[in-house]
Amino acid sequence: MAEQGPEGKGGEPLDVKKVHYLVKLMKSYDLSEVEVTDGPYRVHLRRGPEALAAAGAPAAYPPAYAPAPQPAAPAPAAPAPAEAPAGPKTIVIESPMVGTFYSSGSPDAPPFVSVGTAIQPTSTLCIIEAMKVFTDIPAGVSGTIAEILVKNGQTVEFGQPMFRVVPA
Repeated sequence: MAEQGPEGKGGEPLDVKKVHYLVKLMKSYDLSEVEVTDGPYRVHLRRGPEALAAAGAPAAYPPAYAPAPQPAAPAPAAPAPAEAPAGPKTIVIESPMVGTFYSSGSPDAPPFVSVGTAIQPTSTLCIIEAMKVFTDIPAGVSGTIAEILVKNGQTVEFGQPMFRVVPA
């Protein structure tokens, strides 16, 4: 008896070599799911942790961007509010993006600013590198640098405090 296609309709049987080829493509291009229709055949393949989920349950994908969890108890940040009322009022300059903080334009160059440096709104405070793109971060305010809250080469998160400035 000749092999039949899907549901006994006759025709070519499913070529297992094509399925193996699809699996190789999925691995080569790091695909988690692929669906192919070839004539009367429909092949749906999944790989990875989602493939182990119960059949019929949609796979839960993680969000495209999730901020890294913050440390449970940042020790230096706690005393700062207590000191702020005693001294002059300060403005906190936060990171506008996620990336690596650099205090100077090159490793052998002096930092853009240090504690006590007078700044203008257009003054460059630092550079943040994200995906090999270097972005100058302007002050946005006039004043004097009171505190630098991050270290050169440190990873910063969106909204993370980087500088305290005493406004002019």
